[in-house]
Amino acid sequence: MSSKYAKGVDLEAGGPSALYPNMAESPVLRWAFIRKLYFILTLQLALTAAIAAVVVLVKPIPHFFVSSIAGYGLYIFLLILPFIILCPLYAFRERHPINLLLLGLFTVSMSFAVGMTCAFTSGKVILEAAVLTAVVVVSLTLYTFWAARRGHDFNFLGPFLFAAVLVLLVFALIQILFPLGKLSKMIYGGLAALVFSGYIIYDTDNLIKRFTYDQYIWAAVSLYLDVVNLFLSLLTLFSAADS
Repeated sequence: MSSKYAKGVDLEAGGPSALYPNMAESPVLRWAFIRKLYFILTLQLALTAAIAAVVVLVKPIPHFFVSSIAGYGLYIFLLILPFIILCPLYAFRERHPINLLLLGLFTVSMSFAVGMTCAFTSGKVILEAAVLTAVVVVSLTLYTFWAARRGHDFNFLGPFLFAAVLVLLVFALIQILFPLGKLSKMIYGGLAALVFSGYIIYDTDNLIKRFTYDQYIWAAVSLYLDVVNLFLSLLTLFSAADS
């Protein structure tokens, strides 16, 4: 007899391995999905850290992109490229191995954008933002799993977070057209950090309960964007405070 039944544990009925009360699906399959997703996310973040480090440490790279019109034009294109790749990535999110190839391209392009942002930021600020991002992500992830286990649901956050992102986009546009100074950047960075912290809870709750097993690529993209945007928000906040 299997050990899980020998110990009197009925996983389908919501035993110790169930992620939330009255879980109808197999907890074993859902845990396998979660492990696969976090493995992919870990690889994405490691690749991002490696590429960003190269961009920061090899000074001719950022210098090339800001020292000429051609380089600056290429820089703008590479910043837009992740959003371009997102369209086919969403369309083929369940088509293996195309989804993995597109995910790799998306991660590399995002990593370059992160590296270029860090290239013009002090090492102290980068370290502070990275450490705080890690602490926030781990804490919110553990909290969401704990809350889900006790029956809490965070699906209601979706519309509020979407509206908050729209506000941030308008705020950023105003800041570009009419720079409002250091205080404005600090407010923007702080608000953005709160919004993407909310998205970490929202998307973690979705991967626990709502993403299907074939949607692991899109689930990884969602969490990856949350983590990267949280890091960039904190980078903006600390950079403004340090200037």
